[in-house]
Amino acid sequence: MRVHGTERRWSRPEAEFTCPCCGEGWARDKLAEALLMLPPRAATELRAKIERLDAVLLERTHHDPASEPELAWWHRRC
Repeated sequence: MRVHGTERRWSRPEAEFTCPCCGEGWARDKLAEALLMLPPRAATELRAKIERLDAVLLERTHHDPASEPELAWWHRRC
């Protein structure tokens, strides 16, 4: 997920991807899936990196009040 883009504000297209092996989707969704599939030690290491990027994303976005509450938090940002 590109949280360090060239623009001051984050935009939704930066969070989407198309990959020949993974298909289309949101990069943060794939990271969440990886955390669940990795062994505990590797998941802890990756989680530490993701948390720093999540903090940047939270800083560059705000809550979308029109979003569905059951979505993951990153889908409820704009």
